[in-house]
Amino acid sequence: MLASTSELLNTALRNGYAIGAFNVYNLEGVKAVINAAEALHSPAILQLHPSVLLYGKSPLVALSMEAAGKSLVPIAVHLDHCTSEKDIHLALAAGIKSIMADGSFLPYEQNLIFSREMTKLSNANGAVVEAEIGRISGREEGLTIDEKAAKMTDPVAAVEFIKETNVDFLAVTIGNVHGKYLSEPKLDFPRLEKIQAAVSVPLVMHGASGLPDSMIHQSIKFGVSKFNVNTEVREAYMNVLKSNISEAHPDLLEIMEKAIDSMRLVIADKLQLFGSVGKAYLHQSLDADRLDRKEYQQETNKRQPIKFRSNVKACV
Repeated sequence: MLASTSELLNTALRNGYAIGAFNVYNLEGVKAVINAAEALHSPAILQLHPSVLLYGKSPLVALSMEAAGKSLVPIAVHLDHCTSEKDIHLALAAGIKSIMADGSFLPYEQNLIFSREMTKLSNANGAVVEAEIGRISGREEGLTIDEKAAKMTDPVAAVEFIKETNVDFLAVTIGNVHGKYLSEPKLDFPRLEKIQAAVSVPLVMHGASGLPDSMIHQSIKFGVSKFNVNTEVREAYMNVLKSNISEAHPDLLEIMEKAIDSMRLVIADKLQLFGSVGKAYLHQSLDADRLDRKEYQQETNKRQPIKFRSNVKACV
């Protein structure tokens, strides 16, 4: 069921859990996310980085959109970290209805202008927008406390930013970083609590890979409704490839199925952690517009999920 990111996040916010957004690069990543989500009756998001969009172009978007549409659970497709108007035009033309217009690398006023203009463009094409204030880096060592604070999301600025840009979701910086945490994560929860109290839109946290469970739960308590996950899923994929690279005549389809299953396990663990397992019934879609959990699950259980085997050539 192709879902709206706005509906997924707002429903999650009302019900006290979060949606997992998983970066995908190919067919194997798409299968891993959907297989995990279907098995656990959970909503999820397929997330494409602009570099992946430029690599796979419209066929990769079409694959993601069709796979989401045929899924037994609500799945949205989202463009991640887009800093270019040209790439946003490309994504919208390919049919993506959920965009991250990322101007966080710009000074605040320029970020506001970029986010406002990209929101107008996206809304005109039926798409919702995520933006970011503060700056999430891939490294945290070497910064003073004041330097870290300067990069974090200011609660007062967040109110003005949302009002001026009309964005649908806000990615926050409270000490979270992209990639691996090289030291013990330290998140500024008092700051997050102030942001939650000041704004009404769902909040997004990038850099969820490697955060302790307690921090994930606390973040959800303070309004985070979407977690981006990339590093751990990508590592699961690469580890399978590395462990099979020495074979003289490897069966590529068998290796890809192993990679799918390895990624699926990581994704399933994250869906459990985010609290979205069993929550598919809460989300409106073409096939599930009621909130009776038992009735919804009885119906979806009658439908057979698509199974992928090495001797079958059909795609999702």
